[in-house]
Amino acid sequence: MTVNVYDQANALESALRQSEEFQNMKEFYGKVNENPESKALFDEFREIQMNLQQKQMQGEEIQEEEVQKAQKSAEDIEKDENIKSLMEAEQKMSQLIQDLNRVIMKPIEELYGLENQN
Repeated sequence: MTVNVYDQANALESALRQSEEFQNMKEFYGKVNENPESKALFDEFREIQMNLQQKQMQGEEIQEEEVQKAQKSAEDIEKDENIKSLMEAEQKMSQLIQDLNRVIMKPIEELYGLENQN
């Protein structure tokens, strides 16, 4: 019996969309976007994060003022209940994905684990 891994992956994608973790993220993301102050803070935070990541990947030096701006933005979003709820939901979704990754990687880890014992 041949298993189509891509069919299984598509089924997993569908299950993720229906999961409580994803539904919570979707709900809180909607609340952030419905509130102009939350949306502005969230967009600014994401832009700062992306810029810093891009600089880091390109090996550019990150200036102290950029670090301070990122810290200030992080402090601001922690005060916003809509964004705080979204971040907590993102954390739970991230944990779910990490758990799934461990399950997916298990056959490979077992394979190499068995080979190393021989």
